[in-house]
Amino acid sequence: MAVEQHSGHRKSMLGAPIDDLTLSEVVDSVKSAICSGRRLQHVALNTAKLVNMRKDPLLQRDVVESDIVSPDGMGIVWGARLLGIPLRERVTGVDMMLELLALCDREGFRPFILGAAPDVLQQACAVIEARYPRLTIAGSHHGYFSEAETGEVVAKIRDAKADMLFVAMSTPRKEEFMHRYRDELGVPFLMGVGGTVDVIAGVVRRAPRWMQQSGLEWLYRTLQEPRRMWKRYLTTNAAFAWLMLQALLSPRPRTVHT
Repeated sequence: MAVEQHSGHRKSMLGAPIDDLTLSEVVDSVKSAICSGRRLQHVALNTAKLVNMRKDPLLQRDVVESDIVSPDGMGIVWGARLLGIPLRERVTGVDMMLELLALCDREGFRPFILGAAPDVLQQACAVIEARYPRLTIAGSHHGYFSEAETGEVVAKIRDAKADMLFVAMSTPRKEEFMHRYRDELGVPFLMGVGGTVDVIAGVVRRAPRWMQQSGLEWLYRTLQEPRRMWKRYLTTNAAFAWLMLQALLSPRPRTVHT
């Protein structure tokens, strides 16, 4: 059974849901869900995901039916404020995963990490165990498994009896996996973390704080992986800018609360 998080917090921006919760409020919700045994699914929303939701009905469903949707990316925060939606805080996937790992360290919760390449995952787990000495990783599995192997992966996660599941796969694969199997996994808290495991492992460097605050993380990431990232950011950033322009010029009400 999902934890009800929408009342009073959920907003709508360009057809995408956003929950106006701070990082500390999300962490408190996660702790409450684990202690009560209720399932809580989290999704981080950035401009690329918002754009792709508009042409991918399954991704739209997977995000809308998540329990908490956090604004990940300054583009979302700035865009929401321009449209009259005063979000209090940006909640990045990296910051949230690190806070939750610290929570595991303090409370004895056990995370399972799914995704990334095998060597990257192994390195990330080593870093986590060194950084959080009281934390026990319930299990891990790389993200390079086939559709035929999915059942075995689901069973491995369920048998691990983890308190949290971090899914380090790309969009829309991670959202689809969580939505499809969230009631079979037996894990109270599920979260898609994308490339955060690569950051923890040290394979990808995080942008300096000033670039994060200036909304330039996409540029920093593109400079690190130009062949893979330039087209994605060019197309989605342009599409997001166009959506924002249309919304700002529209005479219809731009803010919808549910």
